[in-house]
Amino acid sequence: MFERLFAQAIVSFARTLTGVHAWWRQPLPARPGRVYFGNHNSHGDFVLLWSCLTAHERYRTRPVAGADYWNSSALKRYVASRVFRALLIDRTKAAPGEQRPDPVQQMAAALAAGDSLILFPEGTRNLSDQKLLPFKSGLFHVQETHPDAELVPVWISNLNRVMPKGELIPLPLICSVHFGAPLTKVAGEDKATFLARAQSALLDLDPDRDHA
Repeated sequence: MFERLFAQAIVSFARTLTGVHAWWRQPLPARPGRVYFGNHNSHGDFVLLWSCLTAHERYRTRPVAGADYWNSSALKRYVASRVFRALLIDRTKAAPGEQRPDPVQQMAAALAAGDSLILFPEGTRNLSDQKLLPFKSGLFHVQETHPDAELVPVWISNLNRVMPKGELIPLPLICSVHFGAPLTKVAGEDKATFLARAQSALLDLDPDRDHA
């Protein structure tokens, strides 16, 4: 119960701070096994996306995040595991002979258990002038290992401007989160073609993009 109240407080704070508005390209009925994949400019990206879901969808939607960051203190570990139910991925280099959980298998297991995921295929925050960094291969492999998963592109606008790097006081800017249509699986599609198509679907949601 406390964790749900904590989660609601985080959602209310995120919405109040950003005035976020969610745009849906098409209605998405509630269902398990969905992967929301988005652009990554800020540490708050997954919180903002998460706050735009219904309470029911939010409860079963788990952000995929770095274990090194979220296990670095007791408070972060508690919030990640009990409030966000984050799926933590070990990003540190394994020692010779050391066995580590496979991230793709971790994500596939969560989807098979009926959870949904929030994934940022760039793999790290994009602090460059490019709209998107090249996608890592995880999204492709998740689709291969769990073909029933519904992959939904999500463009997050303005959050990196609300709290620019080095600033302590958030700027009063309105943020928006744009949910696109789920990608349709193409039989036999290779990794490079799939990742290019996923990037294109995401960029197409950017409201600042010149669509002419």
